[in-house]
Amino acid sequence: MEIPAKYDPALTEDKWYSYWLKNKYFHSEPDEREPYTIVIPPPNVTGVLHMGHMLNNTLQDVLVRRARMTGKNACWVPGTDHASIATEAKVVAKLRAEGVEKSDISREEFLAHAWEWKEKHGGIILEQLKKLGASCDWDRTKFTMDPDLSEGVINTFVHYYNKGLIYRGVRMVNWDPEGQTAVSDEEVIHKETPSKLYYIKYQISDNGSPGKDYIVVATTRPETIMADAAVCIHPDDERFAGIKGKKVFIPLINKEIPIIEDTYVSMDFGTGCLKITPAHDINDYEIGIRHKLPVNDILDKWGKLNEKAGILVGEDRFAARKKIVKMLSAEGLLEKEESYTSQVGYSERTNAVIEPRLSLQWFMKMVDASVDALRYVEEEKIKLIPDKYKNTYRHWMENVKDWCISRQLWWGQRIPAWYLPDGTFVVAADEAEALSLAKKVNPELTLSDLNQDPDVLDTWFSSWLWPISVFDPTKPGFPAKEPNRDLAYYYPTNDLVTAPEILFFWVARMVMAGHEFCGDLPFRNVYLTGTVRDKQGRKMSKSLGNSPDPIELMKLYGADGVRVGMLLCSSAGTDVLFDESQVEQGRNFSNKIWNSYRLVKGWTADENAVTPLRSKTAVKWFDALLSQSIEIINDHFEKFRISDALMHLYKLFWDDYCAWYLEIVKPGMGESIDKATHEATIEFFDKLLRMLHPFMPFITEELWQNISDRKERESVMISNMPASKEYSAEFLAKAEQAKEVIAGIRSLRQAKNISPKEPLTLFMTDNALPEDLHTFILKMANISDIFPLSARESDLNGSSFMVDTIELFLPIASFINKDEEIAKIDADIAHLTGFLSSVNKKLSNEKFVSSAPKNVVEMEFKKKSDAETKIDKLTAARLELLKG
Repeated sequence: MEIPAKYDPALTEDKWYSYWLKNKYFHSEPDEREPYTIVIPPPNVTGVLHMGHMLNNTLQDVLVRRARMTGKNACWVPGTDHASIATEAKVVAKLRAEGVEKSDISREEFLAHAWEWKEKHGGIILEQLKKLGASCDWDRTKFTMDPDLSEGVINTFVHYYNKGLIYRGVRMVNWDPEGQTAVSDEEVIHKETPSKLYYIKYQISDNGSPGKDYIVVATTRPETIMADAAVCIHPDDERFAGIKGKKVFIPLINKEIPIIEDTYVSMDFGTGCLKITPAHDINDYEIGIRHKLPVNDILDKWGKLNEKAGILVGEDRFAARKKIVKMLSAEGLLEKEESYTSQVGYSERTNAVIEPRLSLQWFMKMVDASVDALRYVEEEKIKLIPDKYKNTYRHWMENVKDWCISRQLWWGQRIPAWYLPDGTFVVAADEAEALSLAKKVNPELTLSDLNQDPDVLDTWFSSWLWPISVFDPTKPGFPAKEPNRDLAYYYPTNDLVTAPEILFFWVARMVMAGHEFCGDLPFRNVYLTGTVRDKQGRKMSKSLGNSPDPIELMKLYGADGVRVGMLLCSSAGTDVLFDESQVEQGRNFSNKIWNSYRLVKGWTADENAVTPLRSKTAVKWFDALLSQSIEIINDHFEKFRISDALMHLYKLFWDDYCAWYLEIVKPGMGESIDKATHEATIEFFDKLLRMLHPFMPFITEELWQNISDRKERESVMISNMPASKEYSAEFLAKAEQAKEVIAGIRSLRQAKNISPKEPLTLFMTDNALPEDLHTFILKMANISDIFPLSARESDLNGSSFMVDTIELFLPIASFINKDEEIAKIDADIAHLTGFLSSVNKKLSNEKFVSSAPKNVVEMEFKKKSDAETKIDKLTAARLELLKG
C-alpha cells in the first residue's frame, strides 16, 4: 500500500472498529478454552464520558485484549445502571421545563417519561466507549432495569426478607430534601463549609420558671433549638458541677428540658455544653436513646419548619436560621457568634445539604454477610490492588451497619411489599403471590384491597447482583438453583477495575451477593484506580471547568494517543495528575510508530546481498532483548503494573528498536538491505505491534494489516501474543555495555566539540566485549578502529573513561584546540575555587558548625570535598594538556 506521510487516526479508527464488529471479534460464547471475564462497572444511564471513565475503561480494554491474544475466551460485558436518583432528577427537570410537575401526573405517566428519556439518552456513554476502542461484547449489553434483571432484584429482596434479614423500621437516615429521598452514607459527600458557631443562652430553671442564671451552648444549627430534648455536659467537667441535675429553658419557646451527663461531650468544643436534638442529628439520636429522651421532629421532608416547631412554620431551614439568630439577639439570648468551618454533608446527586431525619424505611442486616466478604479478602482469595486498601476494606467490614435499601422515588425496582387494610404487609415476588399470602391472613381479601409500597429499592440493590445477573438473571434469589450455561462458564469473573470510592457499597456487596447465591467469590482481583485530577491536583469537575471533553481529546490526539497518555501516568490506587501534554506524548508515540513503519517498508531487500556481521549481531541482540522484555512485561501484568508494562514497551520501541536496532541495520542512502535482516526487521515490527495492540488497538491494526500479506478476516486482535524464547542474559549485559561505550564516546565528542562525522580510534580493555559487538561501536560511534588497551603507546595523549570495569581511551589530542581547552578548564577551576571559598568561610564559622543541624553541617563538608576533588581532576587535566 502507499503509506501516507502522516498518521491520521480519523481514517483508521471507525474503519477498524466497524471491521471488528462485523467479524464479531468481541463476541464470546462458552467453549473449551479458558474464560477470561470482566463485567464493566455500569456507568449511570445519565452519564457522558469523562476522564475517569476513560482511565477505567482503557485499563479494562487492555486486560481484555491481552487475554484474547493469549488464547483465552475473553468476555467483557457492558451495560448501564438505571441510577434512580440521578435519572429521576433529570426527568423531573425535563418535565418542569415543559411546565409539568411530578406531583401533577401519575406514577405510570412519570415512568413513561422516564423510559422515553432513557431510550433517548441512555446509550450515549456506551457509544462514546466505542470511540475509545472498547472491545466489549455488545451483544451482551445489559441494563439494570431490564425486565429479567429486575425480576432477579425482586427475587433477591424476597429471599432476604424470608431469611429475616430485611425489615422495616424507623431509623435515622440521610435525607435529601431536594431529591426527596433517603440516600446512603456513601452517597453523601462531606465538604469543608464556612459557617458560624452561635453561642446561645439557656436560662436555668428556677422552680419551673426561667431564672437569672444561664448556661451558654455553642451550636451551628440554631434553627433546630425548638427540637432540643436536653442540654448535655461531660460528667467529669467540674465547671458545671453546680448545675448537675437541674433544668434549663429552650430560648424563644421557653420549654423546660433537663441537663444530662454523657461522656460523648467534648469539654474542649464550644463551652462544653451540648444541645441534644435527637430528631436532627445522628449522634444526638444515639444519646437520646441512651437517656430515653423524647424525639421532636420539627422539619418536614422539604427541609421546612413544621407545626411542631411552634414558630416560623413553613420557613426553609436556612432562612429560619437567620431569623432565629435575629430573634435571639433581640431577646438578649445570643452571647456571640464566631466564624467556623465544619464538615457538611451534601447529596452526591443533587448537591443539597443532607438533613439527618428519622424515617420509616426498609433495611437489610449486613453483619452476618460481612463475615464471609471479609474472609475472602483476608485469605487473599480476592486480591485488592494496591493492597493498601485491605485495611480500609477491613475497617468497613468490621464496622458495617444495616443498609437502608428503600428510596422515595418512582424510577427503579418497586419494593415487593403489599399492605393489607389492617396495616400489616406481605412480601412477594408478584401480585398473584402477594394475594395468595394475604388470603392466608384474610380469605375475603381481593387484589384491590392490597396497596404496594410506593418506594423503590436503592440502585445498589440491583448492581450488587451485576456479576451474576448479566449471565443468569434467574439465579439471584435462588442459591440452590443450578446456574445456566453462561454463569457456569464465566463465573467467577477474573478482574474488576473500579474506583476505591465504591469499594464498600459496590465491591463488598457484590462479594456478599456472590457468596450468598453462587457460593463463590464474584471476581479474583480488584484493580482500584486513582482519581483523575488536573495538574494542580484538583478533582475534575464541570464547575471548575478543568475537565476536558474526552471526545474532543480523541479528535485532536487520536484514541490511541489518549489511551497511552492516560496510562503512562497512571498506577493502581494513585491519583492521576492529568496534563494535556501527556496525550500529546501519546500522539507523538503513534507518529513514531508510523514513521518507523514508513522507514522499514521503504527499504529495498536484496536477495543476493550478504548479511553483515553487524546486522547479524543486531538481530541476535534484539531477538534476545525482545524475549527478555516479554518476560518483564508478563511480570508487570501479573502484578497489575499496567503503566509499567506500557512504559517498558514504549522504551523498547522508541529507544531500543528505533534509536538502536534500526540505526544499526539501516542501509546507506540509496543502498538496499540484505533479505535476511529485512525479514527479521519486519518480524520484530510485527511482534512489537502485537505487544502494543492492547494499549493502542487502532494504529496497530492498521499497520499489522499492511506489514505483511493477510488473509480475509485476519486481525491483530485475535493473533497470538509473542512468547519468550531462550536467550543469553550474559550477551544482553555485554550489549548494554557496548551501548554505554557508544554513549560515552558521544558524550566525549560533545564535551570536546568533536564532530560526529570525524572517525576516531578507540583503545579498549583487552577482550572486554565480544568481537561481534565491536561492530555496534564502529557504526554507532563512528569509530574507524578498535585496538586492545594494552597496545596503546605510553606517550599517546587523549581522554579516558570507564564503563563498569572496561577502560576506554580515545587519542583525540589532534582534534582539540589546546588553548581553548585550557581556557575552559581555567574558567571551571576559577568558578569552583570561588564556590570552595564560600563553603570554607561557612565552615570556619564556629557558631554555624556548633549550632546548625548535624545533617546541614555534613552537607557543607561534602560540598567542600566534592569541590576539592573536581579542582584536583581539572588541574591534572590541565597539566596533561600542557605536556602535550
